[in-house]
Amino acid sequence: MFPDGRHRQGSSAMPIVTVQQGPRSVELKRELVRQITDAFVDAYRIPAETVQVWIQEVPTDSWGAAGTLTADK
Repeated sequence: MFPDGRHRQGSSAMPIVTVQQGPRSVELKRELVRQITDAFVDAYRIPAETVQVWIQEVPTDSWGAAGTLTADK
């Protein structure tokens, strides 16, 4: 690790990606995890096994945009 907190290339640091979203099907989440993992493998030249993706689903009645609950749209 560099003094400023950056890691050297080839570091064993494991990337963890957190996605916050509304509910989606298992099929869509599988595809999202695959594509995010592939992006990190390509960009960082790391093994897929080192990439973790956490999906946090928020019910539509627990978030809103532009002053309206998503459940009300």
